[in-house]
Amino acid sequence: MRNAGPIESPTDPFASVPLPSSAVSKKPRIEGLPPGVSRDIFGPPDRQEPRPAQAPSARGGPSGSALPPVAPPAQPWPMKGKEPSAPVFGTAGPQPSPAFDDSESSRRRRLLPGLAMFIVVLAALAYVVPAVLMSGSVLRGTHVAGVDIGGLTVTQAADKLRTDLGAKLSKPVVVDIGSKQDSVQADEAGLELDVVGTIGQAPSGFPSPVEVWRGLTGTTELQPKVSIDSAQLTRTVEGLAESVDKPAVEGRVVFTGLQPKAREPVDGVLLDREDAVRRIGDAFLRGGGTVALTLRPAKPVTTAETVEAGLAKAREAVAAPITLTVGDKTAQVSPAMIAANLTYNPDGDGTLAPEFNAKAVLASLETSLVDTAQQPRDATYEIVDGKPVLVPARTGRGVNDKLLARYMEKVFDTGGDRTIPVRLGAVEPTVTTQRVRGLGIKEIVGTFTTTFDCCLPRAKNIQRMAQQLDGHLVQPGETFSINEVVGERTVEDGYVEAGQIVGGRMVNIVGGGVSQFATTMYNAAFFGGFEDVEHQPMDYFAPRYPAGRDVALLYPDTDLKWRNDSQHGVLVKTAFTDTSVSVTLWSTKRYDKVEPVESERRNHTPFRREVSSEPGCLPTVGEQGFTIDVTRVFYKGGKVVKKDPKLTTKYRPQAQITCTGTGQ
Repeated sequence: MRNAGPIESPTDPFASVPLPSSAVSKKPRIEGLPPGVSRDIFGPPDRQEPRPAQAPSARGGPSGSALPPVAPPAQPWPMKGKEPSAPVFGTAGPQPSPAFDDSESSRRRRLLPGLAMFIVVLAALAYVVPAVLMSGSVLRGTHVAGVDIGGLTVTQAADKLRTDLGAKLSKPVVVDIGSKQDSVQADEAGLELDVVGTIGQAPSGFPSPVEVWRGLTGTTELQPKVSIDSAQLTRTVEGLAESVDKPAVEGRVVFTGLQPKAREPVDGVLLDREDAVRRIGDAFLRGGGTVALTLRPAKPVTTAETVEAGLAKAREAVAAPITLTVGDKTAQVSPAMIAANLTYNPDGDGTLAPEFNAKAVLASLETSLVDTAQQPRDATYEIVDGKPVLVPARTGRGVNDKLLARYMEKVFDTGGDRTIPVRLGAVEPTVTTQRVRGLGIKEIVGTFTTTFDCCLPRAKNIQRMAQQLDGHLVQPGETFSINEVVGERTVEDGYVEAGQIVGGRMVNIVGGGVSQFATTMYNAAFFGGFEDVEHQPMDYFAPRYPAGRDVALLYPDTDLKWRNDSQHGVLVKTAFTDTSVSVTLWSTKRYDKVEPVESERRNHTPFRREVSSEPGCLPTVGEQGFTIDVTRVFYKGGKVVKKDPKLTTKYRPQAQITCTGTGQ
């Protein structure tokens, strides 16, 4: 402060001032203060003792006292433009001394912060302690389809789901198909529990406060993640369909000897395959049960009236022979020959049209019209003393069989002159010598043999397919297909009914058993080093075939295709006995050796046992399922030059079926 002087030592500034002897109080009376010092420094005025009157000061004061005159009260420093509102030192008047507030509200205000902090710490401990105990495991109270996996590690939860939930999901689905019942097992539907995906839905790790609360007070329900192999289920449904389908029968006229026989049209029923796949799949996802499958009506296109009209035309067709003439040469097609090669089949418009096999007729009559030496011949190979010998092609003359068929079918449909003049024309061979000569067919590049039991219906089908494909030539770059070359297996082509597994079920079909021929050819092409284009492994493992290298065959969708990816042609030669079939491929070798590298068999699954009394029951020998990998390795010059991608085959367990009663 500007006007305040320095304060000296705290000694009494009035100790040297003599006091009057008549003073009553023992305290010294202060008559005056230094200029600028307020009397308030000694406390409130009402606390000071009264001072007795004194005589005038001898030094000019009224009392004659030696003390200086009383200083006027201290005044605040004036401030320009403002009046002081309060004294500079202290207050202008007496001030109340502060008092300690001991009221209840004051104590409550002091306790609230501490109490809040205690609650926060307690809440934190209530979350952290159980959270630490729950971390690293599946949240407590977690259930998957009734299986409690809460509190387990991920590994423990996976093991428990496989054991407890796997059994629940393995329940079969019973299907009602019309008046027939059947069951579909989980493996037949390709049903698999996705354990990793299922556990992945469960809360784990360090839980949040909400998860801790749910783990302590409630439950978490999860649905199991289940996958169905739609391709596998489709094949299973196809097997069911084969056993219940009754295709519509179209009207037709055939001959028994010289007598035309009418086959009347008949309504049929077919299993709705897409609907069956959906319903069975949904049933497995629900945990099993029974589902009713739908049979759709199948109506024939032909009618009884159109069949009767075809029957009348057939009688006229064999009423007399047909004469073929070439110049001065003639050949007669007898009524018996006509009947053997003529049928009346649906033409798609609801009527029956004649179909005549003129090629078969010419095979026996053409020598009467054309000299043998003039007939054309395709180039081919014959195996002589273990070596391929070229049989050259020959251009010749002959009757156009397709044109002859059209002429004769017109006669059989609308009538007309039964003498038909035919013309001979130049007929080029289908396969020329030059084409065969340059194919490089000189050595065996791949061969394979499989065996079967003698004298069964399936053996006849295997042998018939071998006959049809013997001598077939596959050009460079061409893709060979059994279904395209052979076509549908029919009784007319020499096939018979035999058992074959379709979609996991043994059923009787025309041509059953030809999967063995496909397996034999596949392995010949495998060791020949040719490209695998399309093949489907069998559902079940059969010991007579190499594991991971078998092939299913069913017309028209399940096929074997391989491509001749070499620069040389391939000659297919087949041979068979009563108990075996062989396929040998002749071409030019590209590799020193081709061999399969097989993995260990793994994921073994046991087979189930069933007893059936169903009519037409076919017994089967149980085989366990397993998985195997096969890799084809190519060698040249003693070194590996190529490897095919690994081929993984998963075999299902084949049930052991024992037939009893009427099904035996």
